[in-house]
Amino acid sequence: MKIYNTLSKQKETFVPLQEGKVSMYVCGPTVYNYIHIGNARPVVVFDTVRRYLEYKGYEVNFVSNFTDVDDKIIKKANEEGVSSSEISERYINEFKKDTKALNVKPATKNPKATEEIDEMIEMIEDLIEKDHAYAKNGTVYFKTRSFPEYGKLSKKNIDDLEAGARIAVSDEKEDPMDFVLWKPKKAGEPAWHSPWCDGRPGWHIECSVMSKKYLGEQIDIHAGGEDLIFPHHENEIAQTEACSGKQFAKYWMHNAFVNIDNKKMSKSEGNFFTVRDIEKEFPLSILRFFLLSVHYRSPINFSREIMEASKNGLERIQNAIAQLKYLQSVKKDKMSEKELIACEADATIGLTEEEQGLWKEFEALHEKFDTVMDDDFNTADAITAIFEMVKLSNSNLSVDSSEEMIEKVLTKITTLCDILGIETEKKTEMLDEEVEQLIAARQAARKNKDFAKADEIRNQLLDMGIILEDTREGVKWKRA
Repeated sequence: MKIYNTLSKQKETFVPLQEGKVSMYVCGPTVYNYIHIGNARPVVVFDTVRRYLEYKGYEVNFVSNFTDVDDKIIKKANEEGVSSSEISERYINEFKKDTKALNVKPATKNPKATEEIDEMIEMIEDLIEKDHAYAKNGTVYFKTRSFPEYGKLSKKNIDDLEAGARIAVSDEKEDPMDFVLWKPKKAGEPAWHSPWCDGRPGWHIECSVMSKKYLGEQIDIHAGGEDLIFPHHENEIAQTEACSGKQFAKYWMHNAFVNIDNKKMSKSEGNFFTVRDIEKEFPLSILRFFLLSVHYRSPINFSREIMEASKNGLERIQNAIAQLKYLQSVKKDKMSEKELIACEADATIGLTEEEQGLWKEFEALHEKFDTVMDDDFNTADAITAIFEMVKLSNSNLSVDSSEEMIEKVLTKITTLCDILGIETEKKTEMLDEEVEQLIAARQAARKNKDFAKADEIRNQLLDMGIILEDTREGVKWKRA
């Protein structure tokens, strides 16, 4: 398996620090509003990376933080006349709703910045003691030039960087490039006591502390959007490695931006979309599919037309899976109800010689899936492999195929979809009263051994596009 490492600007063979285990830190959201589509991309991308690592047999400790104290949170709290914690808790809950709808697995740990203040103060004290930081009038700054390797992630030369833009300029600083570790409180802001003043931490120190606390001084993968490379991740490296004297993260992964109709997303352009906005038109399962349809290091363009195409692509997969389940049902429908009950416990008879050759083609596509995912998590080509399986299935499997072949192909496709977090079933509406009554009537007929009546009802439901599956857990149904 190879991962493109932003630090080295090349693909590197993945070798974790501890065999069989992966420590992974992904910078999480600042919780002051609903997440937008740009926020959703790293969430989906690195959830998929985690899923694939777990599929490969690794035990993944996946940590993603919540920045729950920030100027934007404070501003929104003051506007609404509530506490900052009320704002952050509200949007943490909304974030969890959105990520669940995107089929994102919960993190091993979601630490909050406000719950790790003591550890941040300890790290800042350590940096001051090691002469990597200094205090001026209550503000603590990191001495950027005290870390000779500053710029190694972003490939920026510290002498070429101009003060301003994204770097706050202050007369208190010993150097314009120094950045804030701790700052004094202002009126109407939450604050914590420290040796320097009552105040709050700077943004960069948060992730260094939370990563160290929950994953250790050295981690395997640190990830986020490419907008975090500088200054956030650059500053994280400087303060963390200045403190520990060790390499912070072995592999740095960054996803590219999302553009809207080929333009950069911004509120001023009127092309700013939250995930909730998108959900009004498209299920978020389609958004996830769209976000994985392009390699994570390539920019991705969002538009309604492309989302419609993604919807069609996802439905191709879902329809193929539904068809395989339908074939399973039809195989059983060829038997009478009496024969079906008698045969439900029977083992499958195995693949025919022709099916064995066909199965090798499915296995080759599975190998292709693994190969492209091993090459820096190429989800676009992985989806192509699934599409090729779908085409192979649609072209070759029918009611004449063996039950085992149908089952094996169904399991294969659904397994690969699950690795990518792709929803394999369409969301269906509730059954109407008539269909519910027919299903109940069929069950009653089976119980009374009126198999002719049960056959008749099952065929009636098939004509209505309702596929029944008799399982040990009871009757399950799908629309054809």
